[in-house]
Amino acid sequence: MKTRKHDTRWLVGVALFVALQLVLQMTGIGLIPLPFIKATTLHIPVIIGAVVLGPLAGGILGGVFGICSIWTNTVTPSALSFAFSPVLAAETSGASGAVKAVWIALGCRILIGVVSGWLWIGLKKLKVNDFAALPIVGVAGALTNTVLVMGSIYVLLRPEYAALKNVAMEAVLGLIMGVVGTSGVAEAVAAAILVTAIGKALLHVPALRPQANANI
Repeated sequence: MKTRKHDTRWLVGVALFVALQLVLQMTGIGLIPLPFIKATTLHIPVIIGAVVLGPLAGGILGGVFGICSIWTNTVTPSALSFAFSPVLAAETSGASGAVKAVWIALGCRILIGVVSGWLWIGLKKLKVNDFAALPIVGVAGALTNTVLVMGSIYVLLRPEYAALKNVAMEAVLGLIMGVVGTSGVAEAVAAAILVTAIGKALLHVPALRPQANANI
């Protein structure tokens, strides 16, 4: 495998995707408040960035997504914001709660870009056509976000989630699976469409084409 040359073009590409994320954040369409959670579109630039710039760029963009999530959930909290804001989590659960929130908001989002980038590299090594590979990566990236976030909430914050929903602990798994099966599937379908459409266009830009630069 070639080694990615982190040259000016690569840095500019990362900066452009970060700028797009910040626009989504500032316009309010990056994290959309719902009664119990914030729906997201910020994973789309992470996945596309990972495809055209590689897993390292994807991880950086995922980190920006995570920071945006922490900021939004701290400044304009919803019922579940304690799971994403270390500040709010620390107020109720101390340092351990803050660490859990950092993992859920930041760690899980970094992995979106890492998983998407390496999956794209693997599919390209298998000679999978772009029109097949792009939706696969889009779905995988979106589900990485949903499954890791909701799975981490189940593992790390099950009592708090049960109290929030006013249900027994035994009912939490069903609620988590409900979120994955509704919001998660909807976000995955949207990601498949958008990543395919936008990614296919960007892959024809010489400065961003993975074959022109390296893949890590």
